[in-house]
Amino acid sequence: MNHMEILERLVGFPSVVSISNDTIVAWIKDYAEQNGATVTVLPGPEGDRANLFATIGPKDKAGYVLSGHMDVVPALEPNWTSDPFHLRAEGDCLFGRGTSDMKGFLAAALAALPMVANMQLTQPLHFAFSYDEEAGCRGVPHLIHQLPELCAKPMGAIIGEPSSLRAIRAHKGKAAARIEIGGRSGHSSRPDQGLNAIHAMTMVLNDALRAVEALRSGPLDQNFEPPYSTLQVGTVAGGRAVNIIPDLCSAELEARSVAGVSPTALLEPIKLAAEALAKQGFHTVWEVLGTYPALSLAADAPLARLMEELTGTETLAAVSYGTEAGLYQAAGIDAIICGPGDIARAHRADEFIRVDELAACQAIIERLAQTLRS
Repeated sequence: MNHMEILERLVGFPSVVSISNDTIVAWIKDYAEQNGATVTVLPGPEGDRANLFATIGPKDKAGYVLSGHMDVVPALEPNWTSDPFHLRAEGDCLFGRGTSDMKGFLAAALAALPMVANMQLTQPLHFAFSYDEEAGCRGVPHLIHQLPELCAKPMGAIIGEPSSLRAIRAHKGKAAARIEIGGRSGHSSRPDQGLNAIHAMTMVLNDALRAVEALRSGPLDQNFEPPYSTLQVGTVAGGRAVNIIPDLCSAELEARSVAGVSPTALLEPIKLAAEALAKQGFHTVWEVLGTYPALSLAADAPLARLMEELTGTETLAAVSYGTEAGLYQAAGIDAIICGPGDIARAHRADEFIRVDELAACQAIIERLAQTLRS
């Protein structure tokens, strides 16, 4: 199968984040095994989702990992001009949910797999496909934890997020959390008899706003826009009517941190402010929605130089979006981002990838495999 045919199959699986992915995992497993790979399916703790790890070449030698996620965001945008889970070709463009983010990379990697399997590699090429990346990289930590049982420590991991096939060395870390504050309801004419959860949340959010301003002073990394860590409140919900004291209020917030700063630590003061409300009689719940560390790979790192040779283009210092790459680096494996498509096309109606981008990505992967031959 060529990369277009594979992409058509992959897009046809509505592998939306946070739901079962058994059908796409089963198809990739069968395809990879039929074409010479050794495949391990790694079920996650959720019970209905799994990572997949496939290898061409000797597992006991150091090689490279091609990393991508199988999940996609929901296709709820109202202005799709075709079925988002049916690949549509129009000229050089292929439309469908996940074409750029990031089933295009999976398709290019799987299209290269049969040729790679015939190369008699003396060092392995691994295919690490994860679940629930779009929910805060929830699946890949389980895969990375099991890597020592699956293969020798890799020399590097290439994360195929859409980057226009420009290798990228850094991104910010991220942590997201949900706060729920429970108070006591009552009639608005007697606020003294209730506990207003929205008023309590306002106090917590004021602390968050002060943190937002404080982050502007640094630490700074001029490779990013903006060059400092950030914090944002993304959603707030609460209340039933204007004359009822609201007994419940929730908010979701996220922190994005430059390298050397823990995104979880940026949220900690907000968590403490919420928990302090217990002294006033409020009940609070703090739920971590997802977290991953920043990526920071040196420009002269062997993996960065290898990607420059394979792509024929200098590496890019940093991007604003996040990936699974920081988790590989935190596990002691050098990581870099490089994949087909454009992040600007992701998470929007009529997401697409170009045929030439798929072909170019497949060619890069095949050149990578050539470096693993004796």
